[in-house]
Amino acid sequence: MTTSRKKEGKMANIKDPENTIIMETTKGKVVIELRPDLAPGHVARIKELTREGAYDGVVFHRVIEKFMAQTGDVKFGKSTGPDFNPGRAGMGGSSKPDLKAEFSSAKHGRGACSMARAQNPNSANSQFFIVFDDASFLDRQYTVWGQVIEGMENVDKIKRGEPVVDPDKIVSMKVAADVKA
Repeated sequence: MTTSRKKEGKMANIKDPENTIIMETTKGKVVIELRPDLAPGHVARIKELTREGAYDGVVFHRVIEKFMAQTGDVKFGKSTGPDFNPGRAGMGGSSKPDLKAEFSSAKHGRGACSMARAQNPNSANSQFFIVFDDASFLDRQYTVWGQVIEGMENVDKIKRGEPVVDPDKIVSMKVAADVKA
């Protein structure tokens, strides 16, 4: 079933509200279509943390021009959390167990949403990144779990840095099925 919701003067086609994320950032709204067909475990984790409010207030701690914007450190990167530490943002995750890799043939192209991890392929937890441009060198090495379908221009506006000084953040992140029309 396709539902349409009015957003910023235009209609966003949300095909599956249960598998769509609405992320409000300090730069504007970003709508992400989840891909449980590619990465069911990662999609389940993203939805679980989203529904817990874990991503609300989390900063974009690593943003590299022409590459990607990374966020999702729900321990050290949550600006409203007790452990917030800008110097350590990017070194933490959730208290949940790490995820097993779910590599696929999905491409790391513009707007791809992929899970960040340490050197171990099975170490993804809560951190993720959104790709600005072609990053095909990551294909089959990182788990793609979604695609930006609206608001990529807002992702493009996120402040760059590694680390980012006075970073932009996720204001709120919701599963579309949980948002009242």
